[in-house]
Amino acid sequence: MASFLAKVLGRRHDDGVATVAVVLAAGAGSRFQGDTHKLLAPFRSTTVIDVVLDNVERAGFDHVIVVTGAADIPSDLLDRPGFQVVPNPRWADGQATSLQTALAAADALGADAVVVGLGDQPLVTTECWQRVAAGRGPITVATYDGERGNPVRLERSVWPMLPSEGDVGARHVLGQHPELISEVACEGSSADIDTQEDLDQWN
Repeated sequence: MASFLAKVLGRRHDDGVATVAVVLAAGAGSRFQGDTHKLLAPFRSTTVIDVVLDNVERAGFDHVIVVTGAADIPSDLLDRPGFQVVPNPRWADGQATSLQTALAAADALGADAVVVGLGDQPLVTTECWQRVAAGRGPITVATYDGERGNPVRLERSVWPMLPSEGDVGARHVLGQHPELISEVACEGSSADIDTQEDLDQWN
């Protein structure tokens, strides 16, 4: 699997890239009532966002796009080889704008596909990022005990179907086009850290 992943995640001969990881980390996190933004909340000796970034970094992508917005994420957490930080000035208009921001950056890199995860899901493992990246077909979705979650691999052919407005990502495309979807079973969880109770449960 290692050699196959190297091909999937590596650079194409035409100087484009095959698959780019995307971490959406722009939202306000308004449901979280802690002392800081939820992405910066303490989690297992570090922070929520740091765990997410560590997991995706270890997955071996040549390029990782991190879309930022409401949270003031310290630059030292984002300063990693192959990482590109892309601010979304329209983050308050919903997740769709962050996804479109990421797709524009991936398009500029010449990517064939993106693997999209969320900055508030620290229990998505490195192996899950890799397994979804190695998926085939227009859309590949991670599953946990049979339930769909993140990350999601989206080939370039489906990018025009994705929403440009609203607080929604690829979910409506998954609902409308089941014939495009393949599933990959993963360990871990795509549970969101939305509230202080969530943080306490998983810490």
